[in-house]
Amino acid sequence: MATGANAGLEGVVIGDTRTSLVNGTEGKLIYGGYRIEDLAVHALFEEVAYLLWNNRLPNKTELEELRTIIATQAILPDDVLAQMKGLPKAANGMAVLRTVVSLLGLYDPDAEDNSKEAAQRKAYRLTGQITTACAAWIRIAKGQEPLAPRHDLTLAQNFVYMITAEEPDQTASDAINVYLVLLADHGVNASTFTSRVITGTQADMHSAVVGAIGALKGPAHGGANTAAMKMFLAIGEVENVESWFQTNIKEGSGRIMGIGHRVYKATDPRAAILKRHAEALAGSSGNTKWFEIASKLDDTARADPYFIERKLFANVDYYSAIVLYTLDIDLDMFTPLFAMSRIVGWTAHIIEQMGGRLIRPSANYVGPMDIEWVPVDQR
Repeated sequence: MATGANAGLEGVVIGDTRTSLVNGTEGKLIYGGYRIEDLAVHALFEEVAYLLWNNRLPNKTELEELRTIIATQAILPDDVLAQMKGLPKAANGMAVLRTVVSLLGLYDPDAEDNSKEAAQRKAYRLTGQITTACAAWIRIAKGQEPLAPRHDLTLAQNFVYMITAEEPDQTASDAINVYLVLLADHGVNASTFTSRVITGTQADMHSAVVGAIGALKGPAHGGANTAAMKMFLAIGEVENVESWFQTNIKEGSGRIMGIGHRVYKATDPRAAILKRHAEALAGSSGNTKWFEIASKLDDTARADPYFIERKLFANVDYYSAIVLYTLDIDLDMFTPLFAMSRIVGWTAHIIEQMGGRLIRPSANYVGPMDIEWVPVDQR
C-alpha cells in the first residue's frame, strides 16, 4: 500500500479545470466562478448543468431549451426497461445503475462518436436517462410499473413525479433540486478522476461514466450517506446519542459516518445548506426524530477535543442522508441519487479531458530484485 506524502495521490495536481474549485482550508466550493451558497439558493439544477458544460450561466431561452432537451431525451429504450424488469429485485441500486448505463451505450446513436459535439449530446441524454433509471428502479423494485418522464417538468420535478405517480410536491422537488445542485461537481474526486482516466484512453463516454459509477459505489466515496443513515437508525432515539457516542467513539473503535472529509478542514459548505433543508423537511413532514439525532450527534462531536483537534466536521453525506430518508427514498438508492447529480460533473470533466494526454502515473517498486529462477519441480 502506498505511503508517504502523496499516498492516494494526495496533493498531486493532475491538470487544469474550469468546472469547480474545492478549498478545504476555507470551506469553499465554487462552480465555474459561482459560490455554492448562491447556486443552492437561486439555481435550477439545469442551470448548474449548463454552467458546468458551457462555463457560463444560461439566459432564459437557453435554460428552457436545455430543460426541454433533457426532459424529452430522458426516456429509456423499451428494451432497457424490459431488461431492468428482469433483474433481481434485491439487486444493489448502484449495480443496477452501472448495468443500465452500459446498456444505454448500446442504444445511443452517438455511442461511438467521440467528437465534442456528440459528447455534448450524450451528456444531455445521460443526465435525463440516469434520472429516469433511478426513478424506474425504485418502482420496479417495489413491483410497480415505471413511469415515463414528462416534457413539462424540471429534472427534479420529474424525479418526484416518476417515483410518486402524482403531481410533484413543491417542498420535495425543491429539496431534490438543492441536493442535485450541491453534488453536481466536486473537483477531481475518485469517481471524476476515474472518468477522466478512462476518457484519456479515448474510450467512449458511456464507458467513462460506467467507470465513474463503479468508483462512486464504494462506501469510502458515494456510499457514505447510506452508512450515515444506518448509523442514525442504529442510534434509534435522541436520548441514545450520548451513550452511543461514549460507547462507540470514545471507548470503541467506531467512527461517525459523514463526519470528516479528505479535503475539508473547515465546515463543508454543502453540509450547512443541507442541514437547513433537512430541518425544514423534518418540520414539514412531522417526523423530526432523525434530524434531531443527527443534529445532537453533530453537536456532541463538535464539542469533543478529538474532533476539534483534527478539524472533523459534518460533510455533505451527513445531512443528505436525513434529507433523502425524510423524502422516503430507500437507503439502497441514496448513492444512485448521488450519481443522478454527479453525472453533470462527470460529463463536464469528460468533455474537458477529451483530446488530452493519456493519464499514466508511475509507482515506486518496493519488491525484491533479481531472484534466481527455480524450476517448478524444485520449489
